[in-house]
Amino acid sequence: MSTPLYRIDADHSRFRDIVRGRIRRDLRRFLASGELIGRCGEKAVSIPLPQIELPRFRFGDNDGGEGQGSGEGESQPGQPADGEGGGGQAGDGEGQHILEVEVDLDDLAEMLGEELELPNIQPRGRREIEADGARYTGVRTAGPDSLRHFRRSYKRALLREVASGTWDADQPIIVPVREDFRFRARKLSKQPDSSAVVFHMMDVSGSMGREQKEIVRIQAFWIDAWLRKQYRNLEVVYIVHDAAARQVDQHTFFHLRESGGTKISSAYDLCLKQILDRYRPEDWNIYPFHYSDGDNWSARDTDLCVSLLRDEVLPRANQFCYSQVKSAHGSGQFKKDLDSHFEDVPELVTVSLEDRSGIPESIRAFLGAGR
Repeated sequence: MSTPLYRIDADHSRFRDIVRGRIRRDLRRFLASGELIGRCGEKAVSIPLPQIELPRFRFGDNDGGEGQGSGEGESQPGQPADGEGGGGQAGDGEGQHILEVEVDLDDLAEMLGEELELPNIQPRGRREIEADGARYTGVRTAGPDSLRHFRRSYKRALLREVASGTWDADQPIIVPVREDFRFRARKLSKQPDSSAVVFHMMDVSGSMGREQKEIVRIQAFWIDAWLRKQYRNLEVVYIVHDAAARQVDQHTFFHLRESGGTKISSAYDLCLKQILDRYRPEDWNIYPFHYSDGDNWSARDTDLCVSLLRDEVLPRANQFCYSQVKSAHGSGQFKKDLDSHFEDVPELVTVSLEDRSGIPESIRAFLGAGR
């Protein structure tokens, strides 16, 4: 007798609940590690969970089975038989202790929000996009019978009979023909949709090492995951800078190795140019994130950065976030300068990280205001 499908669905539902509970328990460990990033697909992430396994049959070789005697069968109950089938040998197969579970990125972002108590964002910029409406607002002359519009079809048949002179008021019988039928149809309509753009800007000068870039990579992953849950349309722009800035793709952003000095204003200039050219604040929610170890070329360039932020970037952005990663070669001065100039400006948030353990709190600081 086969197991009813609803029983199988219930078992899978319970298993999903177990998996979610396990992920929630270990979420802070995932937040501070890059383990998930390499397993991330377009809409889901693969998470290795040890000691969780779906029950299933395993097929093996029963030749010379373990502990099975090959004697004459004269042994007493409970005694091993004489022969070659004594103790079982150690296997050389791979152990199966870890289960790879795919989790939707939206679910992961929801767990992130619950763990860090992040509020939902109230979008600022809005634009109209063409989307398939959920209501049937149009009428057409062809379609399936299930979408036939009775009133429109009857009206069309009545008009045809009146026009042709076959209408009899004493016997008001209407017999529609195929040409009279009208069918409900969907129409594409303009619907408001919240859009956001994230600027990830990173210092790639010689003082930013591999560990610093890995911390940036982990931060950017979780920031994007949360913002993608908040906005249907999210674009990400990657900018790297040393003494000059340029826009790159995602892979280059996280793997580029550079050397030389640091001129932070070059990144802010390029970010501002992108905003002015492509991302008007009336249509877009704008989130610039800057990652550095705190070194800058000169105090004069720091003053230029402050001016750009105060007069150009902050008035157009929902929030500007600066993450300073500790480096053996970085001075850490730039965060001090930003804090002194923008102490009473809630739209500019700065954090300082000693190591990966500070990543969860940095994400809470960046996203906790709900801007």
